[in-house]
Amino acid sequence: MTEKQRKLLTTALKTVISLFLIYFIFTKVDFREVLYVLKSANWIWLAAASLLFILSKVFNSFRLNLYFHVIGVPLTQLSNLRLYLLGMFYNLFLPGGIGGDAYKGYVIKKKFQVRTKRVVGVLLLDRLSGMLLILIYSCLLAGILQIPLFKGMEWLFWTAIPIGIMAFWIINKHFFSYALPIFWSSFGYSALLQAIQLGATFCIIKALGLTGSSLVYLFIFMISSIVSVIPLTIGGIGSREVTFLYGAKWLGLDANTAIGISFVFFLITALGSFFGIVYHFKKPELETVIP
Repeated sequence: MTEKQRKLLTTALKTVISLFLIYFIFTKVDFREVLYVLKSANWIWLAAASLLFILSKVFNSFRLNLYFHVIGVPLTQLSNLRLYLLGMFYNLFLPGGIGGDAYKGYVIKKKFQVRTKRVVGVLLLDRLSGMLLILIYSCLLAGILQIPLFKGMEWLFWTAIPIGIMAFWIINKHFFSYALPIFWSSFGYSALLQAIQLGATFCIIKALGLTGSSLVYLFIFMISSIVSVIPLTIGGIGSREVTFLYGAKWLGLDANTAIGISFVFFLITALGSFFGIVYHFKKPELETVIP
């Protein structure tokens, strides 16, 4: 099987899984109720959610640029932001072609002649840093909320936080020692951007007119963020919604509203990612910082 055939097969499988999950969700919720929830949304809160989402992606690009600088790729923040936006577009709208991370790695290696192992390493560390903070915020929310489903397990969540930080530090030290000097800077960016994404989700919750249970919905959002990273669907379509569906049912929340939150977040993500099409037709210049 050629590389092109393999990519086509992967895309087809992801599409089928995404469509199946969406169909499955349609059979489990009253979609008329979901549409009613979406139609009654407050547009001011939705605008605030969109702005916060965009801000989180700006800080995400700053974090990635930290890693680029540490391997000798001194991109300016603006050129890196353009490259990051193009990567978002590729990840969501061209999943069967070259992925966003693969494209970024390709152009960085081509222009700066950096070792492939290091380029792949910093792209992986960038993702892992984000996942670490998602885990931390998930544990914080689970520990604070006193969810009956986790009764008696709170100590596990509080213990997981320092263990997770220590484990990631050890991984950096032993396998990516060149990136260790920016460990805490990267951690700070991750903490900030994930907090902003939580703020964006809170705005979506307010836009849909929910009162109470906001922290529980935020907890489900964090879990869905972990699930959506698993490369089984296109852009996390379907997997995030299924997580919201069952999270709502297990935690005694309204499933229609939960699905509404998930759909709105996806629409905001898709809209933000679509602007990267500008750099698909006119590839961004990789400008560097003057020493």
